[in-house]
Amino acid sequence: MAEKQKENLRMVAWEVTRSCNLACRHCRASSENAPYANELSTDECFKLIDEIVSFSRPTVILTGGEPLLRKDIFEIAEYGKKKGLRMVMAPNGTLLTDEFVAKIMQAGIKRISVSLDGPDADTHDNLRQVPGAFKRASEGLARAKQAGLEFQINSTITKHNIKLLPQIMELAKNLGAKAHHIFLLVPTGRAKDMAGEELSAAEYEQTLKILAGEKNTSALEIKITCAPHLNRILAQEHLMPAASLTGRGCMAGVSFCFISHTGDLQPCGYLDIKCGNIRQQGFKQSWLESEVFKNLRDFSKYKGKCGICEFKTICAGCRARAYAVTKDYLDEEPYCVYAPKAKQ
Repeated sequence: MAEKQKENLRMVAWEVTRSCNLACRHCRASSENAPYANELSTDECFKLIDEIVSFSRPTVILTGGEPLLRKDIFEIAEYGKKKGLRMVMAPNGTLLTDEFVAKIMQAGIKRISVSLDGPDADTHDNLRQVPGAFKRASEGLARAKQAGLEFQINSTITKHNIKLLPQIMELAKNLGAKAHHIFLLVPTGRAKDMAGEELSAAEYEQTLKILAGEKNTSALEIKITCAPHLNRILAQEHLMPAASLTGRGCMAGVSFCFISHTGDLQPCGYLDIKCGNIRQQGFKQSWLESEVFKNLRDFSKYKGKCGICEFKTICAGCRARAYAVTKDYLDEEPYCVYAPKAKQ
């Protein structure tokens, strides 16, 4: 099992700082524009990278908060690149000056992701809670395009902007994005106060069926995040052979993990369960030996209809959403309408 998990670590989201210049209503970390205590030092960041590359070569997403608020961010990025890691970054776009764009590229960062949650300032700024956020992010993306820095657009979908999704997708194309990653809201952090804005299970299903079609026809690379049952729909609708869907929809704790600003490991940023700390157990030991990670990798532990579903190996349900609703990360996905054959 340990050897297999070494090979399976494909992606690490690293919250290099929790400080942020925005106050997004759906922020999983409830980030504020203030310094946070006990963040990893530069030397600790280097040590973490050394430990990661000692047994794996995942893509590392430098995220936050706002990663550009960390003064040594380019040292960290460059160190990771020199060690053979693919380093990418998730800024919010508002700080993408010409100088920062140049430094991002000089540090070897291959792609950035910037979130746009509406096709205009009214919808985007409402969610980000800072006037001018849309304008500044759009200007930052224009600078990135001009400099040749590859970028993707991320969008979080709620009841308020679901009807605007075609316009957001068109905007992503017009801006010159390489990809559009669509996130379905998980009620954690500040998003706990947005329960009334979540799509219903039936709306999730309808939206995913539409996006499944878009995924196969769009000129952009389309990826849907926090909606693992998309894989089930792709197989059901014969849009992709089930045999080709070798990875499970929910990667948390299996091929993906999250590192907090203080070095805590979690299955993902939305599943707020501590699975070790790099200052105490170290990264490698936490990844290989955490009881939570082991449970997530074992389908026999899954409960409810996820436990008996014939699509569980390509889906697995959103573990963070199950935890947010039931406080049991192994419980069934609460936003899936599918009835497994074994249950019919």
